[in-house]
Amino acid sequence: MKNANLQVRKENAMARGQGNMAPVYVDRAQNAEVWDVEGKRYIDFGAGIAVVNTGHNHPKVKAAVMAQVERFTHTCVMVSPYESAVELSEKLNAAAPGPTPKKSILVTTGAEAVENCVKIARAYTGRPGVIAFNGGFHGRTNMTMGLTGKVAPYKVGFGPFPSDIFHVPYPNEYHGVSIEQSLNDLKMRFTCDIEASRVAAIIIEPVQGEGGFYQAPAEFLQALRAICDEHGILLIMDEIQTGFARTGSMFAHETSGVEADLMTAAKGIAGGFPIAAVVGKADIMDAPIPGGLGGTYGGSPVGCAAALAVFDVIEEEKLCERATQIGEHMVTHLHDIKEMHTDLVGNIRNSGAMIALELVKDGDVNQPNPELTKALVSKASEKGLILLSCGIRGNVIRFLPALTAEFDILDEGMAMLKACFAELT
Repeated sequence: MKNANLQVRKENAMARGQGNMAPVYVDRAQNAEVWDVEGKRYIDFGAGIAVVNTGHNHPKVKAAVMAQVERFTHTCVMVSPYESAVELSEKLNAAAPGPTPKKSILVTTGAEAVENCVKIARAYTGRPGVIAFNGGFHGRTNMTMGLTGKVAPYKVGFGPFPSDIFHVPYPNEYHGVSIEQSLNDLKMRFTCDIEASRVAAIIIEPVQGEGGFYQAPAEFLQALRAICDEHGILLIMDEIQTGFARTGSMFAHETSGVEADLMTAAKGIAGGFPIAAVVGKADIMDAPIPGGLGGTYGGSPVGCAAALAVFDVIEEEKLCERATQIGEHMVTHLHDIKEMHTDLVGNIRNSGAMIALELVKDGDVNQPNPELTKALVSKASEKGLILLSCGIRGNVIRFLPALTAEFDILDEGMAMLKACFAELT
């Protein structure tokens, strides 16, 4: 079977809205490498968008899943629960930053986790409003599209969105958005749009994912915590892309010293199996009435088995430390590229192994270069390197390698990227 033939079949069978970055169809994968149906090998710097943090087909995750499949695949945790769901919830509660006792719910997707955070926050506070941030991405359901702070392609043609959602600037030193400016804008929302006493929650990514891998300063998160405490607002940390060792700690916001009221978890939770969670302070999590939270596939036994194995792998293979090492290693390569292309590379930043390269024209932050970004992603695919782009201006290449990737594989992939720059510039 050829990639081109499969692409034709895909275009005829699947809605165009569910596009694909490149006409490359996977046959098998192992750790940080992927092989397509034509036998071509790729180095994977995307990890399924930060999903397979433990690498493709990790033997411990694979063994746990196979053992679970032999026993049963589904009963619905709301009908006939199972020990693995309880154990996973216990591990999530223990891992969540902060000293307050926690409880969890298990769901299926990151968007579903965000939706449930809003439900829980509204049930607990009795308030309707939610404040989110420009450039944030929280999902593709109607509520989460409303929370998302980027129009194309996520919101185009899908409105209207829920009311009582408001956006403020995300602090971003590189783009000249100061902490003070963001906080002042938040306070202006209380003056001009919705009184603080009607706001149920503020939701933020401690490191923006789709928005461009910008990190919220610890000082800013601490200020948000103080504002929330002052007004009885819940603070929601969206850790969907940042969680499970990706940034060098189990969850990105723990380095700020801030304890969230609610936290989402998904993507890297189960090594590629669909499961997600909301973890929060126990009294807040218990606000909805019994039966008010749930879902048919939430807390899949197969997903729970995989997630428990992922917890073990993160601890045994010291993947938090490994993420920090990978980030330092890859950033060194990116600075080599910047030295050769100072007019094109505007900014390099990372939070552990969540790494970004922002491309501009003439060294000017105000002249984004989405054309080069798109060309590099395409050229990399031709050479056998899977790259992802992001950013509200479409000019950021994001690197999300498996935290188990060998350093020689990382070096090989970065050599490919350097070759792409050489050919395109």
